Amino acid sequence: MNFIHTIRLNKSIKLTVKTLLIGVLVLAHISCKKDFLQDGSITDGAIKGEEVWANDAYARGVLNSAYFNVSEGFSIDGNGGMLASGTDEAVNSGVNTTMSIFNNGTWGPVRTVDDDYSNLYEGLRKVNLFIENLPASQIIPTDGLTTEEDKSRLEGQAYFLRALFHFELVKRYGAITLATRVFSRDENLNLPKNTYKQCMDQIIADCEKAIASKIPVFTREASDVNKYAWRTGDYGRATKTAAMGLKSRMLLYAASPQFAAQSGVSWQQAADAAKVIIDLNVHSLQSTYTNVFNYGAAAYNNEVLFATRAQNRNDIEQQQAPISYDGATGRTNPTQEMVDAFETTNGKLITDPTNTLYSEANPYANRDTRFGLTINHNGRSFKSKAVQTFVGGADGLNRNINATKTGYYMRKFLSEAATWNQASNTLARRPWVVLRYSEILLNYAEALNEAQGIVAVNEVLQRVNSVRARGGIAALQTTNPNANGYVVPTKEAIRERIHNERRVELCFEGHRFYDVRRWKQGELFLNKPVTGMRITFDANSNLVYTRFEVEKRYFQEKNYLYPFSQNTINRQPALIQNTGY
Repeated sequence: MNFIHTIRLNKSIKLTVKTLLIGVLVLAHISCKKDFLQDGSITDGAIKGEEVWANDAYARGVLNSAYFNVSEGFSIDGNGGMLASGTDEAVNSGVNTTMSIFNNGTWGPVRTVDDDYSNLYEGLRKVNLFIENLPASQIIPTDGLTTEEDKSRLEGQAYFLRALFHFELVKRYGAITLATRVFSRDENLNLPKNTYKQCMDQIIADCEKAIASKIPVFTREASDVNKYAWRTGDYGRATKTAAMGLKSRMLLYAASPQFAAQSGVSWQQAADAAKVIIDLNVHSLQSTYTNVFNYGAAAYNNEVLFATRAQNRNDIEQQQAPISYDGATGRTNPTQEMVDAFETTNGKLITDPTNTLYSEANPYANRDTRFGLTINHNGRSFKSKAVQTFVGGADGLNRNINATKTGYYMRKFLSEAATWNQASNTLARRPWVVLRYSEILLNYAEALNEAQGIVAVNEVLQRVNSVRARGGIAALQTTNPNANGYVVPTKEAIRERIHNERRVELCFEGHRFYDVRRWKQGELFLNKPVTGMRITFDANSNLVYTRFEVEKRYFQEKNYLYPFSQNTINRQPALIQNTGY
């Protein structure tokens, strides 16, 4: 059977509603406080395809179920493995973890990791089925919308999701086979790849269709609330700025060295796409970094452009917290390279010889405030007690089989309110944030710097410095070299600082893996050992910090793209394996 058998559904095929309509929302009957993806299946019986489209709830359910196919990054291996461990951001502490495949030179068609291929094509099948059948569907309009307006709002979501699913495939594999319609059983499904440019153009076209639809501008729209804004129970659905954000990311990737020759996209085009969102002036940065990922009852904040549905959960803490905290497994261990990327509050890198705020004897002092909110380091308070990563400490190296390999644990995303392994546990509400406003600001700064260089330096640094300000660190300067001891004199120097700002601001969110690749810097950052910090005591009970090699890493030219699994190639030989695999 060819892989495209997973993305076809004939109108005549009988559908099991319990399977198809996971998360059906009947807006007229379910409270707006209920999550739109919460299980609301209507029947366990089998019905014919045409009966689905004759029923408002069933038809909406096809679209709702597609949201379950949106990828999240908290655990891509089912055991707390994050994409960060496939980069110089982190090491995974698990024994014989599949995450090591990224780094040990064994990555290939029969040894895959983060293989979301089938899930994404399943999502494409759902949205294509919905798009094809929506015009004739018996949709009952809600929220004061006309039937035409409500269908436009539904269709806009479907186009956004189709763009997102295709983008998730393209960022992994490069050129792929586009799925823009429902395929039937009797077709020749041994289809070749489309070109990279064709894939890019399709993603952008679908983003544009979503933008032109009646979906809200953003999640909590201030005007015309009753008619066009998403209600609380609908948070997590697509919006216009989500589609704009995805378009921005697509064009940024397409303009980057990895893909520019195939795409024909200029850096200025990428800059312009990000600037559209900035000029709307509807999104803003949260006042503190903690608030970005601190989701309470409202579930979403104004920095978020798009996120998955927010779930009440404690698995993130159980898998990522330091090991002395109620049997947590501390899977994601930040590297010393990641730690070193955080500047001191004066805006200087720790490698700057003029940086008087950095001391190797007290390396965690005077750092960017994002450091302590991102990384659980020795002495950092977590859940009202100090983390102990010194040798012999409760969370230290070799303490048990799950202990940190680097001397650090990830703190980002963790809720101090969540509890686990108790007689009665406390859950915390979190989604996976797919797109947020700080990324848009950095997308714009990077693309504009590449397009115009020093001519646009003030505009570029204005956007970068707005992100830095929240981190509590000094602004980058172009004049008055005595202010911070650092002058940004060239396009190349600005590029390095923007790259580092992305590394810090977006760490552990899955960006570094693809940023290094699109910059064509895999050999520079991913083909060398990663290090950690061993903390001991001297004879006077002073802490001594010693860097050490944690593990070697290997990166080859072929690793710029994912391999298609051998099973996929066997089913669809016309796809052709990516070069080198």
